[in-house]
Parts: sequence; structure tokens; C-alpha cells
Amino acid sequence: MIERFIIVAVLALVGVIAYQIYTRRQLATISAGRNSDPILEGLQPDVPAIVYFTTPGCIPCKTQQQPALKTLRDTQEVQVIQIDATENPDAADRWGVMSAPTTFVLDSNFEAKAVNHGVAGLETLQKQLSSVVSVV
Repeated sequence: MIERFIIVAVLALVGVIAYQIYTRRQLATISAGRNSDPILEGLQPDVPAIVYFTTPGCIPCKTQQQPALKTLRDTQEVQVIQIDATENPDAADRWGVMSAPTTFVLDSNFEAKAVNHGVAGLETLQKQLSSVVSVV
């Protein structure tokens, strides 16, 4: 019985480590291509940004993510770029998006600092943005 618990714990730990490695590689890949990515063209310099991937049928996007982003936009200086992954699959592939919603927090130099797979609440986004702004 204890052997099964140990196996499950080890597999869970391996899964957590693999997810962290995937997230770090995803952020590094995005940051490396930030100067040539068409998504980021036209952004106001020296202002942090959130790149938000959605799909038309994504209910959590409409009921949770979009209201959080609207509140954030109304209360903080941040640029929000909304991308429909079904209309722009090349961008979703380039950014490594596999599900909607997915949000990326970029610092004022448009370097990716955080990624959220799934709904990111207002508090989470505020915390990520405050860490980005304090670094700048």
C-alpha cells in the first residue's frame, strides 16, 4: 500500500516539474521572438501588456476572464491584446497555446514574464503585473 502512495507521489512530482519546465521554455521562446512577432506591433512602448488567447465558444473566457481583464484595464495602465485562436491559429502555435483562455503577462519591454493556462483571476493578474512593474 505504501509503495503505491510513493509511486503516485513521485509521478505527481514529475508532472509538476515537467509543467514548470514547459512553462519556462514557453516564456523563453516568446521572449526571444518578441521583436519580430506581429501580435506585438503597434503596442505602446514602456507599458506592460497582457496577451489573451480566446475562442468564440469559450464560456469561461466570456464569464470570468474578460470581466477580470476589463477591470484590470480600467484600474491599471496595461495594454490588453485579445486574439481569437480560431481566427489566428499561427499565432496560437507560435505562442504555444493549447487551450483557451491563456494569458501572457509581458513587461514594458514586451518580455514574457508569466503565463496562465486557464482562467486567471483578477488578483492573480494584478499580482503578476505588480511584479512586472516593480522590476521595470
